[in-house]
Amino acid sequence: MAERIYAREALKNIYPLIDTHTHFDAPVFDTDRRQQVEQAYSQGVCHLVLVGYLYHYFDRMYDTQDSINELSQSSATKANNQDKCNVTAHIALGLHPFYIDQHTDDHVIQLEQMVIERRPLAIGEIGLDTFTDAMKQPGILAKQKRFFAAQLDIAVVHNLPVMLHIRKAHAEALAILKAHKYDAHKLGGIAHSFSGGEQEAKAFVKLGFKLGITGQITNPNAKKLRRAIQVAVESHGIECLVIETDCPDMTPIMCQVSDDTDSHDRNIPANLPWVLASLSELLEIPHDKLAKQLWQNSCDALKVDWAYSV
Repeated sequence: MAERIYAREALKNIYPLIDTHTHFDAPVFDTDRRQQVEQAYSQGVCHLVLVGYLYHYFDRMYDTQDSINELSQSSATKANNQDKCNVTAHIALGLHPFYIDQHTDDHVIQLEQMVIERRPLAIGEIGLDTFTDAMKQPGILAKQKRFFAAQLDIAVVHNLPVMLHIRKAHAEALAILKAHKYDAHKLGGIAHSFSGGEQEAKAFVKLGFKLGITGQITNPNAKKLRRAIQVAVESHGIECLVIETDCPDMTPIMCQVSDDTDSHDRNIPANLPWVLASLSELLEIPHDKLAKQLWQNSCDALKVDWAYSV
């Protein structure tokens, strides 16, 4: 209850926000996607990025992008500003390491062809994942590393930022990134849903990546994560952070409920301000200052120049 009261107080003001990582094309949003886009806009979300994980969902992502952008274009003609919904959707294409057994070499070839033909915003999410014992098996891990390097190659060739998925494999991922010609200082990039410790946080930022902060930051018990973010900011400033929902996952703690329905913990883009609010409290930085800097950080990470307007 205390978290809900704090959240309501924290969200009295609306600030322009970029949701740098979503899976908003997921079927769990099929029944109310339009309403969720409108709700997100009412909470300040102006841009959201649909991030890829399996090749056979890439077309679904583009269909979702089209529907969101068509909604925004149609609302732009409305006379009543209260009815407007100016949310722009963007695409990142990538083959997620956790689903490595479903990826084929042909998917890498087809991924690059789509990059050539449709020019996504970024390559992602890509990386390494050894969360389960099965993912740690030598053959599986070797295939993950090969696909990670291949997608970094695509990013370099096509001058695109990457979105990293690194889980329980930070040292291995950092070794690959340090040896690869991908340069996040020049190309941008985000360590999505960062989950490492203090040293890993500083290491990714030193390589040029922004740390993607999710609803996990709203949990006061996530002490390791919260301290890692504080240390990264102490070392590199608030310029090293971006925020994301990773919806439908990573629901902020104050948005979780206790019923037994299938969607009770479904995260939505409209929850992004709670990530801002919790980060503001953790870092003791005013919401308005933090929101504006996070917008600029997101643009820097994605190599875009989106206008910030209050």
